[in-house]
Amino acid sequence: MNYKVMGRFISQILFVEAVFMIPALLISIYDRDWRAVIGLWGTILIILLVSVILFLVCRTAKKRFFAKEGLTCVGLSWIVLSMLGCLPFYISGEIPSYVDALFETVSGFTTTGASILTDVEAMSRGLLYWRSFSHWLGGMGVLVFILAIVPADGRSNRFTMHLLRAESPGPNVGKLAPRMRDTAKILYFLYVGLTVLDVIFLLIGRMSVFEAVCTAFGTAGTGGFGVKNTSMAGYSPYIQNVCTVFMLLFGVNFSCYYLLLLKKFKAVFKDGELRLYLGLVAASIIMITANISNMFGSVREAFHHAAFTVSSIITTTGFATENFDMWPTFSKSLLLLLMMVGACAGSTGGGLKCGRLLILMRSVRRNIRQTLNPRKVEVIRNSGNVVDERIVSGVNGYFAAYILIILVSFLLVSIDGQSIVTGFSGVIACFNNIGPGLDMVGPASNYAMFGMFSKIVLIVDMLAGRLEIFPILILLSRSTWAIKR
Repeated sequence: MNYKVMGRFISQILFVEAVFMIPALLISIYDRDWRAVIGLWGTILIILLVSVILFLVCRTAKKRFFAKEGLTCVGLSWIVLSMLGCLPFYISGEIPSYVDALFETVSGFTTTGASILTDVEAMSRGLLYWRSFSHWLGGMGVLVFILAIVPADGRSNRFTMHLLRAESPGPNVGKLAPRMRDTAKILYFLYVGLTVLDVIFLLIGRMSVFEAVCTAFGTAGTGGFGVKNTSMAGYSPYIQNVCTVFMLLFGVNFSCYYLLLLKKFKAVFKDGELRLYLGLVAASIIMITANISNMFGSVREAFHHAAFTVSSIITTTGFATENFDMWPTFSKSLLLLLMMVGACAGSTGGGLKCGRLLILMRSVRRNIRQTLNPRKVEVIRNSGNVVDERIVSGVNGYFAAYILIILVSFLLVSIDGQSIVTGFSGVIACFNNIGPGLDMVGPASNYAMFGMFSKIVLIVDMLAGRLEIFPILILLSRSTWAIKR
């Protein structure tokens, strides 16, 4: 294990985290909110100190970097980022409990949007900005950002490949450019462009600059932290519609946007995952609209709220215009299933991913056909291309780990004594990085009622869900840290 190269990379990540806290600090200074200023400034100094120490200790690192180092480095980076990134809330006293502050920060970085805050509007604007910005930074991935800005050398492509593949969501990460570092730059170019476009449309709807930026951060990262206690319910239908559209856009694989820029429209149209994603969205909106139409003044209004909620849930954003926990059982059950499916691979959304669901469905179909005709050799195809058997095996392994973690987490959280619906939907919502669940963790509630142990379990779930399980499992494996003799 090359500890020094990991330490040096983590030092760079911490430096970036400190720099990104400066806008929140400036907002707090402008508002003369001195508690927030102390919390942010103190945290920046602590992070810079840790970063400098790590860099000095690890400055002689050799670039021997393999898959195990990549996965371990990603897992450690996200844990360290969260443990230090929560300090502004804790030092300022706005979240007195460190575990609660850590829960809120992990929920931000993993774009979950689950909150322990009972009164969001009571928080200072500087810390609200940092809370929302954590969504944007975690949406595409802070390590991907580092890869996009740090100067490259001729030997670093393997190094960046392991990091990008460990942090990016989906069954596999394809290259958009010959070098993985160029792929990272393209991803962030598209990410920034769509975020700016989102802000512009929100400003046209007469949203304040601060609220538009924070809302765009939550939409782009598919996170869902709002700056109002009512989430998106208090905004105009126009603003809600803008969020509906952009949530869906950020749930699409960013490779599709790159192909559109290259005018490869046929390749986008043939993308099986995209068609499944759009098909699920359309079918869910129609069914939920029909199910809830008698609860609203018109079918148009029911369609509006159904479209927003489906977009929010399948992209794992977590914004809400209505308390869907009050909807009929059929609609709630459908939303619970969408929580588990999630958005496309290569997007900022969480969940199992439509790409994996597509491979699982075709794998089941192939097994049925091979049972009926054992001698027949059949491959799995996606978008006209043969899916590598290693990817199929990886998806099956991921799904097994996915189910096992949900069951174990549900069992552990049930110790808290909450209802089955609260515990199960809370685990589903945190593990799939959605935020709101059902019952006591519905869109009109929060996670404050859980005990410290349950919150720690849910923190691990949020990290495991965002990092596609294996980086966290590798950190917990004894063989990762075993010293070879």
